[in-house]
Amino acid sequence: MADPSSYRPKPGQIPDSPGVYKFRDEHRRVIYVGKAKSLRQRLSSYFQDLAGLHPRTRTMVTTAASVEWTVVSTEVEALQLEYSWIKEFDPRFNVKYRDDKSYPSLAVTMNEEFPRVQVMRGPKRKGVRYFGPYAHAWAIRETVDLMLRVFPVRTCSAGVFKRSAQIGRPCLLGYIGKCSAPCVGRVSAEEHRELAEDFCAFMAGRTGAYLQRLERWMREAAEEMEYERAARLRDDIEALRRAMEKNAVVLTDATDADLIAVAEDELEAAVQIFHVRGGRVRGQRGWVTDKVEAVDTAGLVEHALQQLYGEESGEGVPREVLVPALPDPVEPLADWLAGRRGSRVDLRIPQRGDKKDLMATVLRNAQQALVLHKTKRASDLTTRSRALEEIAEALGLDSVPLRIECFDISHLQGEDVVASMVVFEDGLARKSEYRRFQIKSFAGQDDVRAMHEVIGRRFRRYLREKMATGEWDEETGNGPEGNGANGADGADGAAPDGAVPEPGLPGGPVDPETGRPRRFAYPPQLVVVDGGQPQVAAARRALDELGVDDVAVCGLAKRLEEVWLPGEDDPVVLPRTSEGLYLLQRVRDEAHRFAIAYQRSKRGKSLRAGPLAEVPGLGETRRKALLKHFGSVKRLRAATIEQICEVPGIGRRTAEQVAAALAGAAPAAPAVNTATGEMMEEDEPAASPPPGIRGQRA
Repeated sequence: MADPSSYRPKPGQIPDSPGVYKFRDEHRRVIYVGKAKSLRQRLSSYFQDLAGLHPRTRTMVTTAASVEWTVVSTEVEALQLEYSWIKEFDPRFNVKYRDDKSYPSLAVTMNEEFPRVQVMRGPKRKGVRYFGPYAHAWAIRETVDLMLRVFPVRTCSAGVFKRSAQIGRPCLLGYIGKCSAPCVGRVSAEEHRELAEDFCAFMAGRTGAYLQRLERWMREAAEEMEYERAARLRDDIEALRRAMEKNAVVLTDATDADLIAVAEDELEAAVQIFHVRGGRVRGQRGWVTDKVEAVDTAGLVEHALQQLYGEESGEGVPREVLVPALPDPVEPLADWLAGRRGSRVDLRIPQRGDKKDLMATVLRNAQQALVLHKTKRASDLTTRSRALEEIAEALGLDSVPLRIECFDISHLQGEDVVASMVVFEDGLARKSEYRRFQIKSFAGQDDVRAMHEVIGRRFRRYLREKMATGEWDEETGNGPEGNGANGADGADGAAPDGAVPEPGLPGGPVDPETGRPRRFAYPPQLVVVDGGQPQVAAARRALDELGVDDVAVCGLAKRLEEVWLPGEDDPVVLPRTSEGLYLLQRVRDEAHRFAIAYQRSKRGKSLRAGPLAEVPGLGETRRKALLKHFGSVKRLRAATIEQICEVPGIGRRTAEQVAAALAGAAPAAPAVNTATGEMMEEDEPAASPPPGIRGQRA
C-alpha cells in the first residue's frame, strides 16, 4: 500500500485550468482517469487526510504510485479526452457499465450493393443502419416477418444469395413474395436499395405518410376495379399496423428521445435506457456497474451518456435526452452531445406529464434489474471466493490466487504444435489477456518439452518487463543476466514471437511509458498446466531456470481430475463437489478450447494455402487471383506458363516459379465428401468429420 504523500505534486505545480488526470500504480498501469474544471482543486482533494476520503477513493490513492495530467482549453475537450482514455486504458477504479446481456438490434446493411435485413449483436459497424436494441431476437423476427410483405428486402446470407444467382432460381422467400429476389434480377440494385430506404424510414418512425400513401393507392385500385391489387394493399396496410402495435405509443407528440433512469445503492448501480422514436418505444437496454469510485447520481448519468453516445453520431444521438439528474455544470455535456449529433440536444429532467410518467416506468425497470443482479451476484461472489480459498488451502498457498494462468499444448499427430495461455482474475475469465504460442524450438510431438518452452517464454517476457520498469535488479544476479533468462531466444521477439492476443479483444498489460496495452507484464499467483507429473515438472524447471520462485505451479490431469504439485509423488485429490476443483476444471477447459481453436485455425490456413504457399513472393492476393482465374489447383497445374502469365499481376518469372512449385508437388489423392460419399475435385472443401473422429490432441 503506497503513501499518497510520496507522489503528491509540489505546491503550485498543478495548473489551475481544465484538464484530465491519470493515476498509475507501481506497474505504471492506469488505474483511474478523471476530468476537472480546475486540476489544482480536484487533485488537491485526493491528498487530504486519508480518514476523510471515501473508502473507494482511499483505496484508489493508496493503490496508485503516481499521478499525471493533461491541460485542455475547454471542459468539452476534457470530456472527450476522458472518454478516450477510459476506453483505451480500461482503468480498474473507473465506473464501467457492462451489459447484463448482449442485446440484439435490427440491422440493415446499407453498405452492401443489395442491403440485407438481419438481426445483429455486438459493436456497430460502419454503413449499417440499426434499430433497437430489442429485448429478444424473436421480437425482431416477428416484426420483420410482417414488414417483408410490404418491403420485400433481402434477408438471406451472402452464400445463399450467391448460390441463387448462380443457379438462376430464388429461395423460398422469393417465391412467396417476401423477397424481391434481386439475386435473379427481378429488381435492379437501385430499386432494391429504394425498398431498403423505405424500410428504414418506416422503422425510424415515419409511418403516417407511408400508410396514407398505401391507403390512397388502395382506393385508386378499387375505383379502377383492380380488386386483387386493392386487396393486396389492404393486407399490406394491416400488416404494417400490426407491426406498429408491437411498439406501444408512449408519447403522443411523436417525440424522439432517450430516457435514462438509475437505481443505485452504496456498492452498485443499474441503468435502464428506453429508446423512443416517433412516440413509440423502439428499444430498451440495461447496464449494471460496481461503484468503484465515489460518484453520485449525476456522475453515473454522465458516465452512462459517455458510454451510450461515445461511438454514435448524427441521428444516433436523439434530439432529446431525459435523465434523473444533471451534472454541474451541464453545459459541457450538452455541448458534447450536440457535437456528436451535429445539432442541438435538449438534455433535461422531465418535470410533468407523459414524459415524467414514462421516466417512472424506466426507473422501475432499473430497480428490478438491480434487485435481480444482486440476487445472482451474491451467490456468484460467494462461490468464487470459496473456490479460491479451497484452492489456496489444498495447494498450501499463503494467499488466495487472485490471478491464475493456465497453459495447454495442442497438435494434430505432431503437426502444427501450438500452445495457449488463458487468464482468470478473481475467478473470472480475463479474455483480453489470453495469449497463443507457436512452438518453435523443435519439431514433432513432445508435450513436456513444449510446456517447458512456453512457460520459459512467458516468464522471460515478464522478467524483461520488470527490468524495463526497474523492478528487477540486474546487479544481484537473480535477474535475467545472471541466470540465462536474457539469453538469445528468437522465439521471444516483439511481434513475431508467435504470442498474440485473442482476436477482437482489447486490453492487456500496459507499456510502462505510455500506459498502452503490453504483453506479459503481470505475474500470476498460480500457474496451472494441463497434464500430470511430467508437465508440472517441466513448468517448475522453467521457472527455476529463470529464478522465479514466487509463483506456484500445479497440474490438472484429465483422467481422474487429480491435482499434481511439483516434486510430489502423490496427487492432491479434491472432492468432486469442491468449488475449487470446479474452478480449476473451468480454467483447464478454457485453455483447452483456446488451444484447439488456434490449432485448427493454423491448420486450416496451411491447408487452404496448398503448394502455392511455397512460391516465394506470391502473396495471398495473387494466390486468390490464380485460383479464381483457373478455378482449382488441378487446372492451374495443367496450365502453361503463357496461360499463367495471362492472370493480372503475374509476370513470367512468377509464372515459372508457380509452374515449378506445382510440378514438384505431388497431386493429392482424390478426396471423399464424408457427408455424401462423392469424389471431390482437388480444391473442393470436405465436410468436417464428426467430433469423435477428429484425431485431435490438445
